[in-house]
Amino acid sequence: MEIVGVLGGMGPIATIDLLNKIIKYTDAKKDSEHIHTLVDSNTEIPDRTAYISGYGEDPEKYLVDSALKLEAMGASFIVMPCNTAHYFYKKINESVNIPFINMIDEVAKELNSVKKVGLLATKGTYKGHIYENIFNKYGIDVKIPPIDMQEIVTELIYGVKEGKDDIDQIPIDKVLNYFSSLGIDKVILGCTELPVAFKKLKIEGEFLDPTKILALSTIRLMGKKIKELS
Repeated sequence: MEIVGVLGGMGPIATIDLLNKIIKYTDAKKDSEHIHTLVDSNTEIPDRTAYISGYGEDPEKYLVDSALKLEAMGASFIVMPCNTAHYFYKKINESVNIPFINMIDEVAKELNSVKKVGLLATKGTYKGHIYENIFNKYGIDVKIPPIDMQEIVTELIYGVKEGKDDIDQIPIDKVLNYFSSLGIDKVILGCTELPVAFKKLKIEGEFLDPTKILALSTIRLMGKKIKELS
């Protein structure tokens, strides 16, 4: 029996969002047709952006421990709903003997003929060039917002982590308008809190949701059909 292992907790809301999307998009008529899932939602994993920025504890050993735990519990493969944590992908992947699906790579595969995208993400993802390092292989140019607008994205991300309900949409609209001025049609919601925020704010547009893409990849890898939603 195939079992998916979810390396989560970064943050817990983003982990739940992935699980919800796996359930939502799995074509199942009863409980037994859904996907067998193991979740390690370790909220004690140190902040990834803080470490990449040079002032926080290294989360690598925590991530590796979580991956090994999922493998020991019987996971057939691992997925990780945290964009910034993919900075540590190579070390985690080398630590286990089961496949570890790279979410960033899955997003790149979805872009097909698109050659230029905008990226909304944490400062750690920007600083670590996490998307650029993968997307360069596909010939995709990644555009990021200037420093002052990165602060806006950061506030939105950490607002979701803090459970805030009174999120102001006007600042993030400024960032989206910046991408539009560059002629960018596709924008990646490159932090797993961002799809949650955009849903709450009811922002619509040509956005790529890595959490949804990872959920669909998980369903396919588990040999399940994807539900057609109206």
